[in-house]
Amino acid sequence: MTIRTSPRGYAYSVLVLLAVLRSADAAVGQQQSQIDTTAAAPSTVTTPGDSDEAATSSTEQGRTPLPDSFQTWREWRIEKRRGAFEDTEFRFNIRTFYFDQERFDGSVRQAFTVGGWAGLKTGYFLDHIAFGVTGYTSQKLVGDLDRDGTSLLKPGQIPYTVLGEAYADIRIIKDLNVYVGRKEFDTPFINGNDTRMTPNTFEAVALQGKISFGANEDKPSPAANEGKTSVDAKEVQASPSTNDATLRYGAGYFDRIKEKNADRFISMSRSAGASVNRGVYTAGALFEKGNFSIGGIDYYSQDIINIAYAETKLTLPITADWKPKLSAQFVDQRSVGEELLQGGYFSGRQFGVKADVPFWKALLTVAYTYTTDGTDLRSPWGGYPGYTSVQVQDFFRAGEGALLVRGGYDFPKSTGLSVYALAVFGTKPSDPGQFAQNEYNANLQWSPPEGVLKGFSLRVRYALVQQDGGDVHDLRDLRVICNYTHKF
Repeated sequence: MTIRTSPRGYAYSVLVLLAVLRSADAAVGQQQSQIDTTAAAPSTVTTPGDSDEAATSSTEQGRTPLPDSFQTWREWRIEKRRGAFEDTEFRFNIRTFYFDQERFDGSVRQAFTVGGWAGLKTGYFLDHIAFGVTGYTSQKLVGDLDRDGTSLLKPGQIPYTVLGEAYADIRIIKDLNVYVGRKEFDTPFINGNDTRMTPNTFEAVALQGKISFGANEDKPSPAANEGKTSVDAKEVQASPSTNDATLRYGAGYFDRIKEKNADRFISMSRSAGASVNRGVYTAGALFEKGNFSIGGIDYYSQDIINIAYAETKLTLPITADWKPKLSAQFVDQRSVGEELLQGGYFSGRQFGVKADVPFWKALLTVAYTYTTDGTDLRSPWGGYPGYTSVQVQDFFRAGEGALLVRGGYDFPKSTGLSVYALAVFGTKPSDPGQFAQNEYNANLQWSPPEGVLKGFSLRVRYALVQQDGGDVHDLRDLRVICNYTHKF
């Protein structure tokens, strides 16, 4: 039996949760209990919490002075509603993107576009519910029809505009949130993959939470990458840097996806390539303690595919300034149920290991992945998380091994400059009709940290892919991306 969640079902879920939350608040009555308004999930807007002020008040616990008397639910509700409006954050991004790719067969994909996104996220009304909306657009400056296929525009080099996010963020308790509606999510296999003009977004109901073991509840955990942006200018939130143990977990049902160059949402299974409508159930967890983390997540689409992913990381603090990091990952993909994706059984796995070795402002990375015989792997709902997945190729063909060597350098912060270069050397896949490939990437980025250009970034990316066999040209890929992001 196929279970589908309609927009009416989403709305009903919201109403039920709001009824429960309002009942819980009414039961609190006139108690002056502390309500922590810190958001449970990364990338949500936070508001300052109330304080008991035990040390600066002469009123003993359990006593109510006259000025604090006769408080009503309505007054508290108005105050919290006012705070939600005051904490509303507006953001916009202006993006231009030039894409020029000469493929193995000599054909060219080329376009030059302008667009971006604009949206807002409110604070929490009644301390429990916030709303977010984001609109996206990509408009053509240059784009010949015979050079289609850049994914900057719709097929046929057609511009588009879409309401990609419209969701409710419901905080049940501290560090436990439910998201309902259209939203961008970032997990290993369901993610925004923000490498063109606009990201993937999803229609979903998802729960995210965190359990802290021994953490100081009075101090928010610092984000190591606070204020930084993704490769294409969206903000990035990092895991907290702490020796306390945390367990982050999530689960959800993803019904439909807006692909990165689309203006409508389609079934998750149709996006994967099937001819039926199916959603994706997902659940996972990540345990972190000090320099160690381990976690896994599973994605199940009935009669389509099951994808399991696991990863562990260990940082070795050899000295205060030299902390190499070791990582390992595992992917398992297989058909399930009636096997409607390929019309029959398939399975594939990939193993990967990686070492990151820092040297002052530089970072040297070495990684290796191997895909078992069986079938090529796939990433139908976002970017692939493999350590050797780079600008053009993912190196996940059946029987393919790949070795990555990468070097990156951050110039002094005042310059805003960073560079990296990498090479991936692949082996011949098991399919006799396929050949070994090597890919070489170079990247230059300029992001002024201060002044009138703060929020602006310019990124130039170049890739060369060489194939060892077959009557093909070298593949060349040039991308020039300008971003300006501002929030207020």
